Amino acid sequence: MTSEAIRERLKGKTVGIAGCGGLGSNAAVALARVGIGKLILVDFDRVEASNLNRQYYFRDQIGQPKVEALKQNIHAIDPEITIRTHMLRLDPERLVELFSGCEVIIEAFDTDCDKQMIIETVLTDMPDRYLISGQGLAGFGDNESIVTRQYDRLFIIGDGLREVSDGLPPLAPRVGVVAAMQANLALELLMKNE
Repeated sequence: MTSEAIRERLKGKTVGIAGCGGLGSNAAVALARVGIGKLILVDFDRVEASNLNRQYYFRDQIGQPKVEALKQNIHAIDPEITIRTHMLRLDPERLVELFSGCEVIIEAFDTDCDKQMIIETVLTDMPDRYLISGQGLAGFGDNESIVTRQYDRLFIIGDGLREVSDGLPPLAPRVGVVAAMQANLALELLMKNE
């Protein structure tokens, strides 16, 4: 199948991105480059200088809401993509409301409680939706430890061990690997369901 045929099939597809930091921003850009039709971006944060080591933002975007800066960056790649942005913190009710039209949701939150909330909400209240989560991506090296685990409609990508800490920060290479794997799996699920 040609890249143009893939783009044509993706035109009518929607992916939700919950969190627009290292995982979310890079996964969204990867999906934009293959021609996803619509993205729904949700994040409550603004771009900071400390984000530039792993997130798809630029120095002149510091201070902007992440969802708006990411929308700008994606439209620089492909202005045809429909992008809906929401600068807010997700709760179960908003999650169902904002992502109900998504076939695939990419979870890219920083905290365990937010990750647990989205996993429980999608698996309980959003039948037939796939959720792709990233967990265990801190540090560098050891590519072979990054794997995908499937639990019905939930996929968890990462090593499951390396949690972010002062001695083990999130860095662009491993964050980028997991984000690319999230986008690649989203693409696979969307194409399989076409």
